[in-house]
Amino acid sequence: MLRGRSLSVTSLSGLPQWEVEELPVEDLLLFEVAWEVTNKVGGIYTVIQTKAKTTADEWGDNYFLIGPYFEHNMKTQVEQCEPVNDAVRKAVDTMNKHGCQVTDHADGKHVVAQFHEWQAGIGLILSRARKLPIATIFTTHATLLGRYLCAANIDFYNHLDKFNIDKEAGERQIYHRYCMERASVHCAHVFTTVSEITAIEAEHMLKRKPDVITPNGLNVKKFSAVHEFQNLHAMYKARIQDFVRGHFYGHLDFDLEKTLFLFIAGRYEFSNKGADIFLEALSRLNFLLRMHKSDVTVVVFFIMPAKTNNFNVETLKGQAVRKQLWDIAHSVKEKFGKKLYDALLRGEIPDMNNILDRDDITIMKRAIFSTQRQSLPPVTTHNMIDDTTDPILSTIRRIGLFNSRADRVKVILHPEFLSSTSPLLPMDYEEFVRGCHLGVFPSYYEPWGYTPAECTVMGIPSVTTNLSGFGCFMQEHVADPTAYGIYIVDRRFRSPDDSCNQLTQFLYGFCKQSRRQRIIQRNRTERLSDLLDWRYLGRYYQHARHLTLSRAFPDKFHMEPTSLLKTEGFKYPRPSSVPPSPSGSQASSPQSSDVEDETEDERYDEEEEAERDRLNIKSPFSLSHVPHGKKKLHGEYKN
Repeated sequence: MLRGRSLSVTSLSGLPQWEVEELPVEDLLLFEVAWEVTNKVGGIYTVIQTKAKTTADEWGDNYFLIGPYFEHNMKTQVEQCEPVNDAVRKAVDTMNKHGCQVTDHADGKHVVAQFHEWQAGIGLILSRARKLPIATIFTTHATLLGRYLCAANIDFYNHLDKFNIDKEAGERQIYHRYCMERASVHCAHVFTTVSEITAIEAEHMLKRKPDVITPNGLNVKKFSAVHEFQNLHAMYKARIQDFVRGHFYGHLDFDLEKTLFLFIAGRYEFSNKGADIFLEALSRLNFLLRMHKSDVTVVVFFIMPAKTNNFNVETLKGQAVRKQLWDIAHSVKEKFGKKLYDALLRGEIPDMNNILDRDDITIMKRAIFSTQRQSLPPVTTHNMIDDTTDPILSTIRRIGLFNSRADRVKVILHPEFLSSTSPLLPMDYEEFVRGCHLGVFPSYYEPWGYTPAECTVMGIPSVTTNLSGFGCFMQEHVADPTAYGIYIVDRRFRSPDDSCNQLTQFLYGFCKQSRRQRIIQRNRTERLSDLLDWRYLGRYYQHARHLTLSRAFPDKFHMEPTSLLKTEGFKYPRPSSVPPSPSGSQASSPQSSDVEDETEDERYDEEEEAERDRLNIKSPFSLSHVPHGKKKLHGEYKN
């Protein structure tokens, strides 16, 4: 089910040059309205928060965000100040005196208002109903009904054109919200969504084809660690290794230097987020690693919040045992070092049989005894309230991944978001991601996908799918995504079993990489961060604003649609060190050629590849001013 191209902006290659896309921002006001302005619920919060600086740099004091008022959020995220703009000050004064009312006009300035999701859509609907002179944009980040249908394990994408929309919304008791969403879509001058795959969904669910695709970006500067990101990976990996030492005490018979850390994170939507296919692939990966007698161990973290009542006692005990052993080893080391130092000062070679006394031996024997464990290491760090019905735990029981000694794949469910104050795994999410080797997000329903994007800007390879906005974006703009550490599972045109086999193949191939190959891949992954920078992706939002102004105020603003097709774009090529055949980056079977891998290592030149990639992406836009009183869109001025 392929969607045809139109004049709407759907790829970087269709973008006009910034020099002809400037707006007279001094004569405009820009409002963005969303329930997640300073109110973290999901990914929209990240969109608005990370984009704010880029937009504020362009619009200055003429840019405003409107969201719900929560006292606790105000105290931590908002700096209160008086409005600079006269029109806004008057509106605020009116609201303070009489409640929420709308002023008639903004002192002659043209207003652009962008509304995110159905919760904010009521403002758009009322603005159009009252015929206010406002250029409106409505952005859906995921359709209401689409999320509900996918959560019900329905074959969504193959039945998009067959759903009785009103009936489905009514049966799920969301008809009133669906009507608000659909009305917002059809009232807006411009309708946008975040990815090509969601555009297809919106066209069927909301009965309007999006005008502009606005991919989600990140403030890459926040994550940039220049060439230190490899050192950060090693540092935070060591902290994860400490946790693993405690969690698997008594069963730590695998080499931590040959252990890979994989993770999946996000809302606990078992099927939508792909946890179901991931667990099945892990079972198959475990079989392959055991069959081929691999010395690689894979520890997989599920960071998905669920209902719990406390930490798992066995997990807490494991960290206590680890700390106790560390303290004992440190104490004996200090005592050993002092005796060795004294002997050397006397000019003697110490008798190694006497350097440790009986008390030291006894203490160490007790420490070893304390690590004895009759039970297997737990698969969850917390006590789950719905243990018997929990989807992840139920699947683990079915496939038999119980962290036994024979298993080469170990599983840990951490049903809380990470925090640096946790007594178990005291790490923030960013630190944890940097310490892992691979993020796995085989989502079935993912309008964009910030988790793999965050991995990318931190130089961590990830698995995504062609049903996620991020995966589709990378397929379009990177010639060989796998070579850059972006593994894209086909969940759209393959059966579930074939998709699971492909994911297993990706994971097994990753396990067979040498340490040097993983370092090379991380370097390539980190270089893709420019693709996700708001300095580039912000232009999609710029285009949407231009388009809505030309539709709302056609006598003042004009836009030439054919100019969208006249500019050059860019696409990351396959790295020169990767063999030209697909087998070099995406093996057709679990076996891979060591000779081929060594040849690639010999050809690899980091500086040469980095320079070639830098040439494939345009410089970020620079803000300049348009003469006062002029409105310029695509080279045309109007007084």
